[in-house]
Amino acid sequence: MQVSLSELITGAQTGQLVSFPTDTVPALASLPDRAELIFAAKGRSLDKPLILMGAELEDLLPFVQGTAAEVAVWRSVAEKYFPGALTLVLPASNLLPPQMNPLNPTSVGIRVPNHPLARKILAATSPLATTSVNRSGATALTDPAEIHAQFPEVLVLPPSDLADIPQGAGKPSTVAQWVDSGWRILRQGEVQLG
Repeated sequence: MQVSLSELITGAQTGQLVSFPTDTVPALASLPDRAELIFAAKGRSLDKPLILMGAELEDLLPFVQGTAAEVAVWRSVAEKYFPGALTLVLPASNLLPPQMNPLNPTSVGIRVPNHPLARKILAATSPLATTSVNRSGATALTDPAEIHAQFPEVLVLPPSDLADIPQGAGKPSTVAQWVDSGWRILRQGEVQLG
């Protein structure tokens, strides 16, 4: 459903599915405690966790837990690459709704997109559960009209409102998981972690 920016933000805040552009591919998003809506809309397997996307690193830190030394490492990496196309998979705090990662609620992927509109929306809504907009196993949709056609229940901005908005690179983010005091690359994207 095509809506204004204020309607999209309100919709997200009240538990509806929304989509908006990011620096990679457009996001399909919901409140973290309504993440089951994303799994249902995509036909996504529960063993594929969602990403918690926020406007700033500070918005995301309450959802992770680690030692002071670990948090210092995570913060230094985030400060180097956020905002950007990097997702850090970290141990989750008890604030993370289990719907985000139903089969392993002890970890969460966090990301701050390098996209002004996405960060404006996330600043207004607080962190959202996100993933790419597509049926599970299909290519990520990048055209707002296609997103609207395939997911009519999802709140989207009309193409006219997106005409002057930067579009994402079309590649997914790099995903790096914290394991035994180091990083394991789960998916290599634009960012080379090093």
